Amino acid sequence: MSYVSRTLQGLKQSFPAQTEFYQAVEEVLETLPPVLEANPRYEEQNILRRIIEPERQITFRVTWMDDDNRIQVNRGHRVQFNSALGPYKGGLRFHPTVNPSIIKFLGFEQIFKNALTGLAIGGGKGGSNFDPRGRSDMEIMRFCQSFMTELYRHVGPTTDVPAGDIGVGTREIAYLFGQYKRLTKRFEGVLTGKGLLWGGSAGREAATGHGCVYFAQHMLEDRGEQLEGQRCLVSGAGNVALHTVEKLYELNATPVTVSDSKGTLYHADGIDLPLVRSLKRQPNGSLAAYMEEHTEAEYTPVSDYPADGHAVWRYPAFAAFPSATQNELTRADAEALVENGCQCLAEGANMPCEAEAVHFLEDVGIAYGPGKAANAGGVAVSQLEMAQNARMQAWSEERVDEHLQRIMREIYLRASTTAEEFGVPGNLVVGGNIAGFRRVAEAMIDQGAV
Repeated sequence: MSYVSRTLQGLKQSFPAQTEFYQAVEEVLETLPPVLEANPRYEEQNILRRIIEPERQITFRVTWMDDDNRIQVNRGHRVQFNSALGPYKGGLRFHPTVNPSIIKFLGFEQIFKNALTGLAIGGGKGGSNFDPRGRSDMEIMRFCQSFMTELYRHVGPTTDVPAGDIGVGTREIAYLFGQYKRLTKRFEGVLTGKGLLWGGSAGREAATGHGCVYFAQHMLEDRGEQLEGQRCLVSGAGNVALHTVEKLYELNATPVTVSDSKGTLYHADGIDLPLVRSLKRQPNGSLAAYMEEHTEAEYTPVSDYPADGHAVWRYPAFAAFPSATQNELTRADAEALVENGCQCLAEGANMPCEAEAVHFLEDVGIAYGPGKAANAGGVAVSQLEMAQNARMQAWSEERVDEHLQRIMREIYLRASTTAEEFGVPGNLVVGGNIAGFRRVAEAMIDQGAV
């Protein structure tokens, strides 16, 4: 039995029923045999077994008072996965689907995503099964304060620097930071995604979406193609999706879809971005209300989705940007995209494509940007925020965007040149995985059996 097979078998025994975590690990490990064969010391040092085991897992109870003076109970998580390259770095997700498998899959992905940026950051992730939707500001504040009352003893600017993710925006980061400051009596860069008035970075909110579009540009440039004048599909209606739409318009492309948990919106003339932003700012806002101002658009509720996938991927377009959540794009969706002329897919979310969809897209040879490369812009600018905090500086949005464009170009080059090195030119899944793995593995070996 091969080293990879033994490791995967041991993973199933050690972490039963953690399907998302297993999927993420398998997706990486199945691409590594060439680099393992070329570097026998990785097996001698048991790097695979060490890299799939988190350095530290923290689970804790979060109790808080709702507006009716009832005590509510949620569960908090922080997985500090790998610090070989620097302090743990990764977001906090507040969503009812959060569980140990989700957090560990996200943390594992974060190791290699952060390594690909070339920056000095390790991998971690955290969150809670708390659902902020429909909650008042006071309820969210009380939850965040209770969450940080436990978390603060495990984080710090050179130890672990959380950021936002689904359900955690500037408001939540502010409440978390305020409680950290109250408990520690320190004003320091322990969180990223902060407000611009108190240590945040210009361009951070837009970085993941903008960076994903920059990455798609680089993929297409190498094929002699471009986004200008092209129709594009975007899933999601959160921060990443809407900044993806924004950047596509800046590049003279036409995004024609967005989606949320209730349905999919399609507008052949191009999504009305200001209207979508206005709808999503409303409590329990729905994309269905878009039709009141644009009767020519189409809205498909979740109940009318195809049985084998998602409505958002069933429209003709040149490029696709899955930007909502994990496993949102099935094999059938991938087939529909290709049949409808899709030539490029860049992942704005973490692991949004099911494994069979990824294999199909690789087989047909479209430009495919895996999430750990394509959506690394957010964590890259988070590290730039850390650098600004350490120097007590505030950079301009233009300066941050210049850094972001450079970093996304370097990520693409690392993945593409590594793919060529190992005989699979254009395969950014293999190239990205090997490039990220090799950087982390070398650091782990240098630092000894820790």
